[in-house]
Amino acid sequence: MEQFFQLSKNKTDVRTEILAGITTFLAMMYVIVVNPAILKDAGMSFSAVLTATVMVSAFSSIAMGIYAKTPIALAPGMGINAFFTYGIVIGMGVSWEIALGAVFWSGIVFILLSVFNIRTYIVHAIPKQLRYAVAAGIGLFITLIGLKQSGFIAPNPATMVGFGGFNAVTITFVIGLAVTSVLIVKNRKGAMVIGIVLTTLIAIPVGRYWGGDVPQVVYRGIFSAPDFSLILKLDLIGSLKLALVPVIFTLLFTDMFDSISTFIGVAEAADLLDEDGEPKNVKECLIVDSISTTISGLFGTSSGTSYIESAAGVEQGGRSGLTAVVAGLLFIPFMFFSPLLSVVPAVATAPILVLVGAFMMKPVAKINWDSMDDAIPAFLSIILIPMTYSITQGIVWGFLSWTVIKLLEGKREDLSLTLIIIDILAILALVI
Repeated sequence: MEQFFQLSKNKTDVRTEILAGITTFLAMMYVIVVNPAILKDAGMSFSAVLTATVMVSAFSSIAMGIYAKTPIALAPGMGINAFFTYGIVIGMGVSWEIALGAVFWSGIVFILLSVFNIRTYIVHAIPKQLRYAVAAGIGLFITLIGLKQSGFIAPNPATMVGFGGFNAVTITFVIGLAVTSVLIVKNRKGAMVIGIVLTTLIAIPVGRYWGGDVPQVVYRGIFSAPDFSLILKLDLIGSLKLALVPVIFTLLFTDMFDSISTFIGVAEAADLLDEDGEPKNVKECLIVDSISTTISGLFGTSSGTSYIESAAGVEQGGRSGLTAVVAGLLFIPFMFFSPLLSVVPAVATAPILVLVGAFMMKPVAKINWDSMDDAIPAFLSIILIPMTYSITQGIVWGFLSWTVIKLLEGKREDLSLTLIIIDILAILALVI
């Protein structure tokens, strides 16, 4: 173990790596409940998605530790799961089987881009300002879903949306949001998990003794056999329709840049940089990430991706792939707790969605707001993602507005052939 993970070279030891793996797991285990809760709205089985979530998280994290040898854990991505459910399935009227097929094909393309190093051209072609904007826009999108899910905001014929009013559910949401926020501010390990548990406990009387006829928390038991019913249920042929090319591109774009930003952030925090100041083993990391997306489609969940919560394990001292292996192994037992985890109501996961949105707003500070030719396309991406309820629309109009403004301003050096090709795909997405 010492030799394989090069613990001495990375200035760490087995005990430190195990504690770091546990810390990373606690920071991201909320996905075990939140991901099935979101994909359930797409018509998929909660227990089957939970099994798929655990399988993808465990396999991908262990693979990252063994093959890429970095302390980064993976799981189905927040934001991508919202796009899968509310953008593709509900928004476009696509079946979840076809949506899973799109996830699979985006993973295949991601693998090819990673293996042949084509990703470098794409990374350099897409302006950083738009990358920052898309991340923030997805954060607002997730927050909007959380607020809607809790009933805190509701449709309003006069103003489109408005405050949903105080009732048992919204009060429970506010309490849960406040408690979880305080735990995060105090840097409590597993703050989001503790927040979910406490909000669930608070929600037990709702609909049973207080505020409505429908109970929010329904106990169905503790253990059950894993539900493998979603494995290989994807529609590979139906997902290759021309109309779904923009969807595959959006899944690919979101996953790839989320992963790259995670690698850079964690590598900087852990000082896992090569002599050129670039993250170590980035090619291997991206290959594992792309395989995670591919198996996500096969197992029955939205795209797997690297989690920035891995930084929690790095802060604990994790420096090698052993951290990721430990985190991955800790997911496996939860495959058997589907009935217990299904008691968590939507009102208990809604605060997590809002807070994840807050975390994703950090890149806004990196946008060059003093230069309007950068700021306007970035702003359009940020605002159009939640306003159109579509990540695709935000990305498309961000790219197109960037290109048009730069061309008219005479700054052709800010454009590249790769970006022009992406623009053509964006126009096709609008036409289709």
